[in-house]
Amino acid sequence: MKSVRFLFAGLTALLLGTPALAQAPAANQPVAPSETKEFGDWTVRCYPPSAKVPCEMIEMLVNKKTGRRVLGLLIVYNKDKDRYVMQIAMPLGVLIQNGAVLATDTFRSPVLRYRLCDMQGCYAITGLDDAAIKAFGSATKAQMQIVSAEGKKFNIGFSLNGFTASHEALLQMMQKSPAPAAAHAPAPAQGG
Repeated sequence: MKSVRFLFAGLTALLLGTPALAQAPAANQPVAPSETKEFGDWTVRCYPPSAKVPCEMIEMLVNKKTGRRVLGLLIVYNKDKDRYVMQIAMPLGVLIQNGAVLATDTFRSPVLRYRLCDMQGCYAITGLDDAAIKAFGSATKAQMQIVSAEGKKFNIGFSLNGFTASHEALLQMMQKSPAPAAAHAPAPAQGG
């Protein structure tokens, strides 16, 4: 699951447009969270400034028999751009061209297109506004609607237990988390 952290950071950088976020630590060594708090089925993790992504909230569903990830949901918040990004890791064997839909009893996303697939799964990212975050907080059930490579539609349910408390903690922890120095530095000029 460590490689998922780097992949998520890279995808976040693409959506947020922050080159510093795409930089992984030296030699792609995973950075341990400096602070972790659990709220129901969600976890908030904050990292030292060298990680370039200060804090995130995450829920990971794992198959108990195989130990493999079934679904991963990660939300980051960019204070400078006042923007949320949700990154979703889905299992292999999905019909790529059909995308996926994130649905709760209070929210339904447009079709989310897969950005890439690797040996661990396929990944989609989407921006979320405050209304979507509030809708997640008031929902009682949630699922990812996907289509298998064989064309069969199915849903992967996930928990919203602890979502609101996790979101509030994310914002509080980001307030006290030091900003990454490189994230605010101008990008180097391209020679030419």
